[in-house]
Amino acid sequence: MTISTTTRTRRLHRAWFVAAVAFVAILGAAGFRATPGVLINPLQAEFGWTKGTISLAVSVNLVLYGLTAPFAAALMDRFGMRRVVSLALLLVAAGSGLTVLMTASWQLLLFWGVFVGLGTGSMALVFVATVTDRWFVRHRGLVTGVLTAAGATGQLVFLPLLAQLAEGPGWRVASLTVAGAALAVVPFVWWLLRDHPEDVGTTALGAEPGTVRTPPVQVNAAVRALTVLRSAARTRAFWFLAGGFAICGASTNGLVGTHFIPAAHDHGMAEPVAAGLLAVIGIFDVAGTIASGWLSDKVNPKILLGVYYGLRGLSLMVLPGLFAATAEPSMLIFIVFYGLDWVATVPPTVALCRRIYGADGAVVFGWVFGSHQIGAAFAAVGAGLTRDHLGAYDLAWYASGALCLLAAGMSLAIGHAKGR
Repeated sequence: MTISTTTRTRRLHRAWFVAAVAFVAILGAAGFRATPGVLINPLQAEFGWTKGTISLAVSVNLVLYGLTAPFAAALMDRFGMRRVVSLALLLVAAGSGLTVLMTASWQLLLFWGVFVGLGTGSMALVFVATVTDRWFVRHRGLVTGVLTAAGATGQLVFLPLLAQLAEGPGWRVASLTVAGAALAVVPFVWWLLRDHPEDVGTTALGAEPGTVRTPPVQVNAAVRALTVLRSAARTRAFWFLAGGFAICGASTNGLVGTHFIPAAHDHGMAEPVAAGLLAVIGIFDVAGTIASGWLSDKVNPKILLGVYYGLRGLSLMVLPGLFAATAEPSMLIFIVFYGLDWVATVPPTVALCRRIYGADGAVVFGWVFGSHQIGAAFAAVGAGLTRDHLGAYDLAWYASGALCLLAAGMSLAIGHAKGR
């Protein structure tokens, strides 16, 4: 008797390779996102610019980082993720590299603010939303958490190194290091990233066999982004999401990400030590964000947001009393707790945008993310001015904590808002 055996090799779904390339791309872009807090004091020492002036450049960066997002999402629909992300990385590299040639504050605004803001905004969290929408049906929340964590991992990888370079060889070496890292990612994106499962003869992970994607309407990217905004802005859910995420940006990128190192330095802490603490936030943020993505597949996302914002607000109100010349145990506890919460808000926010706005969810999230960065920009410049005029950051920490409690209430109210 002859037995015919067919061996079927289970291959890893192509979606996982796309997610891996996206992770590396976001990781590369995160390098320059980690540098503002490291470079504030060196730039002030060399050029004599005030913290308010430098913080203004950070604010421009943060605003563009956010406002570029919805247009980038529409551009990815029109021209593909591979082209948009490759060009974005080149823009990041150009901005960070040209920074070493600047001699005036307006050049800081242009290179650090405009170039890098546009580049990183074009491959920010809307890139995450686009990848997961196109390539995943199963494990979508988990992958959203992992890719979001890539930004924190970039901070973890780059921040201590950049702090050492800025203190040793100088801030110019730190900027060139970031430019080189961004350039190194471009070939991987161009060769390995694919825009849709159909491009390689497959379907999204977890999709029913034979599922056919409906091609997007080929319209001008700006027109689509603005049309989606006009439709979403008619709903209360959008304003609750956008308002809460604006406070999220103010309490993370704008305040802690930009001013934690200078604030710690005010209390006698060495900058590399403070940068190391931010890196630890990055370590725990990876765990917190991945866990949040997993929970977003199982728990009502608006409940998660309410808990995250509430706990963050309470922790920020405690922070001013924890600063010291050394990293005391109480500060380490704050770092671990805050790290778990840092961008845990992203997966449930993406999930809510997807549930409420359907096919327009990625573009809507782009606008919501834009509000995140506007909030971050106000906090960045506001905290800098607070330090310049009051001689301390305390008021900024307390105000941010109170706003987080407001965001918790707004998030819980989303359940009473009709999506459309």
